[in-house]
Amino acid sequence: MPKRFLLFMAAVTTSPVFAAQCDLAGPQSPRDINLSEGSNPVHFASAPNYNELNLCNIHFHKNAEHRAAAFSVTAHSSPTNTGYQCQLSKALAEHEKKPLLTPACHNLQSGDTIEVHWVYSSARVSPGPGLGSCVSTASANPDLRVEAQVFTLVNDTGALNFTEMTRIVQRHGRYQSNEIPHDSGEPVRYLGSTTGPSYSQHQCSPYQVSWSVRPDCRKLDIHSLAKWCEDNPFNEHQAHGVRQLVIDAQQLSTIDD
Repeated sequence: MPKRFLLFMAAVTTSPVFAAQCDLAGPQSPRDINLSEGSNPVHFASAPNYNELNLCNIHFHKNAEHRAAAFSVTAHSSPTNTGYQCQLSKALAEHEKKPLLTPACHNLQSGDTIEVHWVYSSARVSPGPGLGSCVSTASANPDLRVEAQVFTLVNDTGALNFTEMTRIVQRHGRYQSNEIPHDSGEPVRYLGSTTGPSYSQHQCSPYQVSWSVRPDCRKLDIHSLAKWCEDNPFNEHQAHGVRQLVIDAQQLSTIDD
């Protein structure tokens, strides 16, 4: 696997090299998708729509990394893992927020917010563990697109089923997720980067990603997520941490109307 993609699969140690690299880095993620301003000079072609690409990975973060009107409640799960919660998480019915006897996916409970990332690649790859599954020896620098949806977890088996939603299918010879919510508002599309707690305002990601972030929250059955964490082809068993919101306009692209 190309060395330049090893950062996809492991945390990066903070160093002056990466701090200095922010001055030259392309646009970063996550961001407030309600704000369109950005002045980063680096531009790259947007990746094709996800149905023209191969699904290569699915993972999720505890709390939303992006911010929008529907997910703007600041979370304080730890000093270094904040992110945002859905507004609707504060108005759940009693049965929806009833806690599980055993947390799902190690540390998730009813009422928590997660941001799910469906990662797609232009490379001829199949779904698998880590974002390294998105590259191949024949395509070391593929176009990458991430479809993002924010969910509130509820103790309700009548809510959206994560296991069924993320079932892998093939359509027109390409790997796809069985379903991505299509009724969560028009996705906000912008040019950005990879995310996660390895990066910050001073330690930027060098990778170029086309994003589609849905602006509304949906309710997700926490039992279905717990089942998925026990057995899935991505070797994902718990939530990832979040990268703090990027607010410096020089590190952001412009969101076109």
